[in-house]
Amino acid sequence: MTPLDAPEVKLASRMGAVKPSATVGMTRLAGELRRAGRDIIGLSQGEPDFDTPEHIREAGKAAIDTGQTRYTDVDGTPELKQAIVDKFARENGLTYGIDQISVGTGGKQVIYNALMATLDEGDEVIVPAPFWVSYPDIVRLAGGTPVIVPCGENRGFLLAPEDLAAAITPRTKWLILNSPSNPTGAGYSAEALRALADVLLDHPQVMILTDDMYEHIRYDDWQFATIAAVEPKLLPRTLTCNGVSKAYSMTGWRIGYAGGPAKLIKAMATIQSQSTTNPSAISQAAAVAALNGPIDFLTERNAVFQSRRDLCLRELNSIDGLSCRAPDGAFYLFPSCAGVIGRKRPDGRVIETDTDFATYLIEEVGVAVVPGSAFGMAPFFRISFATSTEQLQDACARIRTACERLS
Repeated sequence: MTPLDAPEVKLASRMGAVKPSATVGMTRLAGELRRAGRDIIGLSQGEPDFDTPEHIREAGKAAIDTGQTRYTDVDGTPELKQAIVDKFARENGLTYGIDQISVGTGGKQVIYNALMATLDEGDEVIVPAPFWVSYPDIVRLAGGTPVIVPCGENRGFLLAPEDLAAAITPRTKWLILNSPSNPTGAGYSAEALRALADVLLDHPQVMILTDDMYEHIRYDDWQFATIAAVEPKLLPRTLTCNGVSKAYSMTGWRIGYAGGPAKLIKAMATIQSQSTTNPSAISQAAAVAALNGPIDFLTERNAVFQSRRDLCLRELNSIDGLSCRAPDGAFYLFPSCAGVIGRKRPDGRVIETDTDFATYLIEEVGVAVVPGSAFGMAPFFRISFATSTEQLQDACARIRTACERLS
C-alpha cells in the first residue's frame, strides 16, 4: 500500500468542538510573515520582555551542575511544594499542606488536569466573558459544557453576582475566575469577590477555580485579592491556581501550580502521571529560588509596564473609531473597535467584524493583535504591551495610520 492509498486518519469527535489557540495562531502567523521579509510588530503574545531575574537563572544553572536533571515526584518536588505552601501563607493568607499542592508544566496543564479529573459529560462550567481563550476548549475536551456569561465593558468586564446566580444550575460543577484578567486586565476587588462568595455559599455543589497568574502585575494602587482568602468557607472547594511565568518572566521555564482540596490534588496527579509525568527538574529548582527569593524587582518592572500602558491608552483613545478602558493589572489592553465596523479598507473590502479588523491591521500595517471574538466578546481586540516602548510607539502610529485609511 502506498501512502496515497492509506486510509484517511479519523479524528475523535471531540476535536470538532475544540479550536487551536487564537493567540498562538496569530503569533505563528506573525512569525511566518516576519520570516518572509515583512516588517511585523507582534502584540499578540502575552510574554514579558524582561529577562528572568539573575538569582533564578543561577539556581537553574546550579541545578544542572549538581545533577538535578532526573525524574522528580510526578506533581512537584517536596522543596518546590514547600515553597508554594510558604508563598500562599505569606502573600495570600491561605493555609495548605504539602498534599494540597500540585505543580504542572505551566498553569494551563494545572487547569487541564483539574477539569479532566472532575468533569463528566454534561457538567457545566461557568466562564465569564471576556475569557482566556483556553478555558472553554479545555472544558469541552474534558466533556463538560462551558456556560459563557457576558460581562460587558459597562460592567467593567467583571462578573456581577446577579449574573452568577442566574447562570448556576443543578449541573454547575465549576466557576472560573481570572483576576487580573487576560484579556482585559480587569481585577476583582475584595468587595467584588465578597459579593460573588455570598452567592456561592448558597450553592455548595459549585467549585471555584481562580486563575491568579497575573497577581503581581498591577497598577494605580489596585489591591489584589483571591476568593478563598476573602471567604475562608470556600477554601475546601477552591482551586487557587498561579505560576511563575508572568511575574518572574519565566514563560519558557513552564511551571504552574495550585493549592486545593487533597482529594482533587491527588486526582490531578493521577492525570499528570499518565500524560507528562513531572515538570522539568531544572525549572522546578529555579521556581524554588523564584518563590523564596526577593521580589523587589517587580516594583521597577511594574512601573515600566504602567508607563507603557499609559502610552498605549493615550494613543489608542485618540484614534477615531477606537476606545479603551484602563486595566487594573496584567499587561493587556482590550480596546473596542466598534467605531470602525462598517468602514471600508483601501481595497474596498468592508470591516464587518473584529476579526476583519485584526486581519486588516496585520495585512495593511504589519501589527499583529488578537480579535476579541477569540476571547468571547466582540467587537474588541487584545494587544499585549509587554514589549519595548519604542515598538509600542511604532505600533500605535501604525494602527492610527490604518484607521485613517478606512473610509
